[in-house]
Amino acid sequence: MIIGKWNKSVILTYIGLLISLFGIYLCFSIEDCTNWAMSCLIIAGVCDLFDGVIARKCKRNEEEKNFGIQLDSLVDVINFIALPIAIFFKLGLNSYISLIVIAIFAICGIARLAYFNIMVEDNQTPIKYYHGLPVTYSALIFPITYLLSYFNNSNSFLLLYTVVILLVAICNILNIKIAKPRGFAYVFFSMLAIIMLELYLVIL
Repeated sequence: MIIGKWNKSVILTYIGLLISLFGIYLCFSIEDCTNWAMSCLIIAGVCDLFDGVIARKCKRNEEEKNFGIQLDSLVDVINFIALPIAIFFKLGLNSYISLIVIAIFAICGIARLAYFNIMVEDNQTPIKYYHGLPVTYSALIFPITYLLSYFNNSNSFLLLYTVVILLVAICNILNIKIAKPRGFAYVFFSMLAIIMLELYLVIL
């Protein structure tokens, strides 16, 4: 016998994890792979967007639901904290200031995930708003910001990217309301992901 829950409600979560691990591998093994790593981050974001939808359509007991919540947050650490950090290092963000900002990003992201888990446990009603920027938005913000590298010189772009990382970190822990995606938002984010993937894998 093995522990854990292994059913179709968590398949997409694990797929997102494998894609992120591949993205991390690219960052540390392949010379010119930033576009591919960014694409992995985007795909992991799409997996996270829809894994909850799939899970809710599956028949689950309370233990399986709680397992899914914990699994999702743990995988988010890899998908939207570890993979972006690997990309940051790949971009050359290795100055002392950059390292401090990246450390702040990691701490704020993990704190945000821990807080979310507590809120889910305490709240028995469906969540309509998130408090603080979800770490999943890294899959949207960082790939879009990277597009500016094609219009700016290296030094100014790295400075801009460092500022964006810091802003994302701060927004992770700010007590601001972010509407939970529903309805048309799924279509919008899916189309945006397709456009971004086409840019990174075909055009650029």
